[in-house]
Amino acid sequence: MIGGLGMPELIIILVIILIIFGAGKLPEIGAGLGKGIQNFRKSSKESKIEDKKEEETKKIEEDKEA
Repeated sequence: MIGGLGMPELIIILVIILIIFGAGKLPEIGAGLGKGIQNFRKSSKESKIEDKKEEETKKIEEDKEA
């Protein structure tokens, strides 16, 4: 069960996607979704790293002022 969707719902969604896009486009769509998810994860990790660096820089500046 994924996000409140059971197996029957997922099968219906996949069939609708197959009808709309056709079998030839499915690999392209899957690859595009995979790349999108990969880029999202990469950017969120980079954002967390940048946030940590900013926090460390602020702490160092506060220590110098004190």
